Amino acid sequence: MLALAILFPAPAMAQDYRVETVATGLEKPWSIAFLPDGRMLVTEHPGRLRVIENGRLVDEPVAGVPPVFNSGQAGLFEVLPAQDFADSGVLYLSFAHGTDDANHTRIVRAVFDGRSLSEVEPVFTTTPAKSGDAHAGGRMLWMPDGTLLLSLGDGFFFREEPQKLDSHMGSIVRINADGSVPQDNPFVGRDGALPEIYSYGHRHVQGLVLVDGQLYAHEHGPRGGDEINLIRPGRNYGWPVITYGRDYSRALISPFTEREGMEQPLWQWTPSIAPAGLAFYDAGLFPQWRGSLLVAALAEESLRRVELVDGVPGRQEVLLAELGQRMRDVRVGPDGAVYLVTDEDAGRLLRLVPAGAGEG
Repeated sequence: MLALAILFPAPAMAQDYRVETVATGLEKPWSIAFLPDGRMLVTEHPGRLRVIENGRLVDEPVAGVPPVFNSGQAGLFEVLPAQDFADSGVLYLSFAHGTDDANHTRIVRAVFDGRSLSEVEPVFTTTPAKSGDAHAGGRMLWMPDGTLLLSLGDGFFFREEPQKLDSHMGSIVRINADGSVPQDNPFVGRDGALPEIYSYGHRHVQGLVLVDGQLYAHEHGPRGGDEINLIRPGRNYGWPVITYGRDYSRALISPFTEREGMEQPLWQWTPSIAPAGLAFYDAGLFPQWRGSLLVAALAEESLRRVELVDGVPGRQEVLLAELGQRMRDVRVGPDGAVYLVTDEDAGRLLRLVPAGAGEG
């Protein structure tokens, strides 16, 4: 079922929430992670990993982060604690690796001692190499069975790649925690197909979240056609054969918005909001938000709350438009508050709490 974004979402009333600043002076922060002991981690796009401890930003970045290809959209992406982090201290990082002429999206795992990384080991690197610094993907998500998902983009100039099963570009891949291939992946054993591919036909997936065991993703369209999709293994999500967007020149990319064998989005935004981070709200601090997807939006400079009704996006609400800043990531904290980072050279880590809550 496709819901067209032609409704006018109502801005949230300012009194519904209060915005607190947790940290300032972050350079292009990209992702947020929570550790079991209450510390937080934030990646900075140029290649730094930062620690928030006792409510303040630690001055020195974490040592031992591998070099990243930092240019345009390429850089350090996500930090993700291992599922057994409390015992192992293992973190996973995704980032652009290589040069402008030949780069890949890579995942490494490393041991974190609170101030530095050691035993840094690559576990996955995309193929083939691409040129340029656009659409590298980079979001990661643990599945309930302990496998790891990574979202990837089409490299912008290589839009034919997402329809090829011998290329990771424009796909979501699924690997084991050690980088090996799960034997129940949909294309294992198929000639000419990369076995890590879980779904394909994506343009630039920038959000992954599980809701009641169902995998949701959002991805950037070109000029219009940003999508929310329900991800099924082995399915083709159509880019660039089907799309609701147009090229940046306003030229038609494809005359088709649907085709047999290709999945329809649950929702599409035209004009684009440029969805970045994605979370699901099921905590108690904002009971009126429970059951909603939270979408950090770059172009719209907002946080979108998207109600799910029987698993399908419904009514939407625009939050944080009053700040006028690009939102890169959104997470629901252990305390039930909503945390975001702003995509700015002097970015901030923000915390949303109900307007009537005590200062925290």
